[in-house]
Amino acid sequence: MNLLLFVLAAYGLTQILVYGKIFNKIRPSYHFFHCSMCMGWWAGIFLWAINQYTELFTFDYSIATAFVIACISSGTSYVLNMVFGDKGINFKIWGDK
Repeated sequence: MNLLLFVLAAYGLTQILVYGKIFNKIRPSYHFFHCSMCMGWWAGIFLWAINQYTELFTFDYSIATAFVIACISSGTSYVLNMVFGDKGINFKIWGDK
């Protein structure tokens, strides 16, 4: 449950940072700021860094854990972004045209 809550928090944070209209005026035009995989990695690092302030998930403060958590966040944010969109589930990823 700990990891599931982390993944959902990372996905939500990534979606807000990459697609949130509130950031349109200040979001740089670099690819990094429009990539759910790239931003997902940094969202994971951020959530790992602040995990002592929440009871939703707890991870130790080692560099190895930070790296693994960032990779999990990046991968799951990308996959969830590909599966779910503004119009619901993206069936094109399964070959339905």
